[in-house]
Amino acid sequence: MAKSKDLSKLRKIQPKMRMIENGSSEVNGMRAQMSAALSTDRAVTARITELSKTKLARHRAKKGQQKRVPADVLVNVFIHTTNGQQIDLPQKKKVFRETGNRGTLRTMTLPLNKVRQLAAAPNVVHVEMGDPLAAPTPEVSPERPKAPEPSLRSFGSDAMHGSGKDVLIGIIDVQGFDFSHPDFLDDNGRTRWLAIWDQGAESGVTPKRFKYGAELTHDDLNQAISASANLHVPPWELEPQSQMVPGSHGTHVASVAAGNRGICRKSKIAGVLVSLPKEDIERRRSFYDSTRIAHAVDYLVDLAKEKDLALSINVSLGTNGHAHDASSAISRWIDYAMTTPGRCISVAAGNAGQEQPAFQGDLGYVMGRIHTSGKIAARGLNNDLEWMVIGNGRMDVSENELEIWYSPQDRFQVSLRTPSGDWLPAVDPGEFLQNRQLPDGTFVSIYNELYHPANGANYIALYLSPFLSSEGVIGVKPGQWTVRLVGVEVRDGRYHGWIERDDPRRVGRVGDRDGWRFPSFFSERSNVDDSSVSSLACGMRVLSVANLDFAKERIHITSSQGPTRDGRFKPDVAAPGTDIVAAKGFAGPDDLWISMTGTSMASPYVCGIAGLMLGAEKTLTAAQIEGIVQRTASPLPGKSFSWINDAGFGRIEPEECLKEAARINKRKELR
Repeated sequence: MAKSKDLSKLRKIQPKMRMIENGSSEVNGMRAQMSAALSTDRAVTARITELSKTKLARHRAKKGQQKRVPADVLVNVFIHTTNGQQIDLPQKKKVFRETGNRGTLRTMTLPLNKVRQLAAAPNVVHVEMGDPLAAPTPEVSPERPKAPEPSLRSFGSDAMHGSGKDVLIGIIDVQGFDFSHPDFLDDNGRTRWLAIWDQGAESGVTPKRFKYGAELTHDDLNQAISASANLHVPPWELEPQSQMVPGSHGTHVASVAAGNRGICRKSKIAGVLVSLPKEDIERRRSFYDSTRIAHAVDYLVDLAKEKDLALSINVSLGTNGHAHDASSAISRWIDYAMTTPGRCISVAAGNAGQEQPAFQGDLGYVMGRIHTSGKIAARGLNNDLEWMVIGNGRMDVSENELEIWYSPQDRFQVSLRTPSGDWLPAVDPGEFLQNRQLPDGTFVSIYNELYHPANGANYIALYLSPFLSSEGVIGVKPGQWTVRLVGVEVRDGRYHGWIERDDPRRVGRVGDRDGWRFPSFFSERSNVDDSSVSSLACGMRVLSVANLDFAKERIHITSSQGPTRDGRFKPDVAAPGTDIVAAKGFAGPDDLWISMTGTSMASPYVCGIAGLMLGAEKTLTAAQIEGIVQRTASPLPGKSFSWINDAGFGRIEPEECLKEAARINKRKELR
């Protein structure tokens, strides 16, 4: 076990990155198939789906650090700097590829073996990997619905809707944007999409500020629409995107926010398609982490500025990494961007609200048991947290991550008991245990860190990693892992913990079992059914949106709950997100509409309302829009005007929001 004096040398580097440094090129090549912020072009000798369980004796991990940190694995990082100035780096600067900057934050793509060199730069405070983005998980109705009635999403006067023409609705999403769907065509048959930045494209013209992906311009899209009739092929096949999934999530979300049957119907639309490949072999070469959200926000900000448009952004993706207190790098990045008037961003609260099965065989609770909290009352007392990994014929080949955040006033010791009943050595404050291989093959890393640079809090990070090798893969030991927190010094005693979610999907047979990337979860006893709002939706200047079942006048069972770790009121508001009919992308002219349920559908509803508000008064700030939305919301039946953890301040009232924005505009004109 490393002592605190060793840890202090590495304090500028995020623990997860230090753990990954200790993996070989082969291990990290396979890890890149499952890690959003890693990529490699190195040929992995075998895919996980082609591997079978082998004898552990042949593959014991070497103790200590790798002699050489891999140079053929790239990593995406956020860099916290002292002054926001360019980082002073030594020779071979071209390997340190800066990809963005905002305020005191910068993003960079660099080889894994250069991270310590980066951290040693004089003006670097802290380096952290981008957080993984979870794939959206809306419920999709099997029925083929009729087109939604335009009147369902028509609010305020025609003049208010007309003002939306001076607004850009920006959609950051996945699965592709069907720009030629009738819901996005104007009266002349031209698309209302100004541009699409496909971050996963491997060819094409890149956007001005960025050196990856490809940008499809307004002219490109309309030329494809014009040519498609003569060529008898869909326009999106003439201007293909890296993802074009029938029933596309991104197309549906854009339709709610700004389609012809959506909310902000006169606006311009732009999309950023985040790379989220389905195949492991493609994920190995792709980035799909929170740095990509940062770049997407900057791209949309630049486009709106170039076109002299107000900007309302929607993000229906999420992550549970970091402290859920707006101190994460991506939250700070977005908050910086939203300080300028004429901008707003809506973020889905998440679909982690369910804690119990709703019916026999329902596994929805697995996605909901992500949060725990409690209090250690005094020195010498302890609390146990039950952390569950799946079994029953399945093998979990993903990395499972649990972060526990607590007051800097306190000192906690942490211990871990395996499903076999064996306790690992206790890890004291300021110490760590890294890449310890257990007899069952699982690798365990535990970091007990003091004074995180972003928020000053203490935190404990635990990782359960599978055994990865070209000769064999052994999944994480299934069963109950017990995390014991012991009070060493207690002044406050409170703590919160979150499990970072995997993107649940089957990866194929691994020996005699099914290999899965499957989310671990808390037991019923340890789960605490609040503060499950996505970390991305905890930002200071984001509109965090819950899923309202409008027909039943209640919050949907899966909608995530607040508050944030620092006690702020998120979600802000609830909007219709249940059984929402909107455009079905890439499905053909006879199959145009699809019904989905989730906070992913509620958030663009609010994004569209915010767009109309900005159309009424372009100088509104994100903070003002948030205040108006909170002030005008109406309580659900039986509730008061007080904030509640699942509905925020209540149901959004679109017409009241628009009237209040118009009043601000009128007061401004009278000055």
